[in-house]
Amino acid sequence: MSQAPLLRQITDYANRADPYPLYEELRKTPVLHEEEGGPYVISSYWDIESLLHDPRISSDFTNLAVASEDELSGPEATGLPPSFIRLDPPEHDRLRRIANSSFGPPHRPTRIDSMRGELAQIVTDLIDGFGDARKIDVVDQFAYPFPVTVICRLLGVPREDEPRFRSWVDPIVAGLDPDTRTSAESMKTAQEARLQLGMYLNGLVEQRAREPREDMLSDLVNSHGPDGAMTTMEVLSTAVLLLIAGHETTVNLITNGMLTLLRHPEYLRRLRDDPGLSVKIVEELLRYEPPVQLVPQRTCIADIELRGVTIPKGSRIWLVLAAGNRDPERFHEPDRFDPDREDIQHLGFGSGIHSCFGAPLARLEAQIALAELARRLDNPRLVEDPPPYRPNAVLRGPRHLEITFDALR
Repeated sequence: MSQAPLLRQITDYANRADPYPLYEELRKTPVLHEEEGGPYVISSYWDIESLLHDPRISSDFTNLAVASEDELSGPEATGLPPSFIRLDPPEHDRLRRIANSSFGPPHRPTRIDSMRGELAQIVTDLIDGFGDARKIDVVDQFAYPFPVTVICRLLGVPREDEPRFRSWVDPIVAGLDPDTRTSAESMKTAQEARLQLGMYLNGLVEQRAREPREDMLSDLVNSHGPDGAMTTMEVLSTAVLLLIAGHETTVNLITNGMLTLLRHPEYLRRLRDDPGLSVKIVEELLRYEPPVQLVPQRTCIADIELRGVTIPKGSRIWLVLAAGNRDPERFHEPDRFDPDREDIQHLGFGSGIHSCFGAPLARLEAQIALAELARRLDNPRLVEDPPPYRPNAVLRGPRHLEITFDALR
């Protein structure tokens, strides 16, 4: 029986627990094009880094020479405009600057750091909530509720509404999976979930327009800086993006992190004794087990010559960040988890104009979460290795991570 194309193997759920041998095979052909009309897959660190900064690479799917019906009616085809991560300059830059003005420097330079105490308290409350249990699911009982609580509070979503978000978020994220076997039904479900989330947020937007508060949604609604104001539809699209991106990747970062530390107990012990080590650990995790494995939504808007291969205008490009992060041409012993690594300029948050908007918050959340889990859990152990994974090949992480421990400290 002939072997399936490499890209099909990468998106096959059967390989989700350990895709890294496939990435190693992928790097042998740094510009892979297996099927007519299929994407050009890029796996070398330096090529990915270069293309993420290349203005000939578009994030706007309408630049595809041939777009499928699913691409034209994807999860964002619900009446809301594309979020700014699906746009190119100058419109991308305008919307991102407005969004960033309420998120970080120079307008709100302390907004994230000032949340440090609140983040620590949320983590403490979640761990205290384990009670007398000596077996927990890190995902359901910790890694999911923590960042979703944080992003909801940052935006100004009422606490009583936080539990409603999972029923909307899960199908939206499932609709991002690039696997061509994704069903029309799941795409429809994603569209409906995004529409419902948008309608809910519209009520909050109208409220914040009348009664602004000290939250990010109020800033987005009432911003009138040099770049002008967002329209109501742009506010809604940005808020949906922040709610999805603001927690889904962090769930995976924390869960991948705990799984990796349990597989490398020497670093778990070091983290317990030295919480400051969490900074290095999180950076190495972003290289070693990045929550975003690949970026499939890129298009050439001009012919591009790369390693002797001409990628024609209008072609799809997939940038496999996780393969680049373990490129031996870039990192020494790339398959070794080493938080003491000196050179760690990873692709975990992307690069260029579309680098992760929420990276400062995600870093801080993961640092606090992992340091406190290491401190509070006595002798934690994996119940199942590998654990069951989420179906998504883009946002890769365990669906459940059951662990046992002897006591809470």
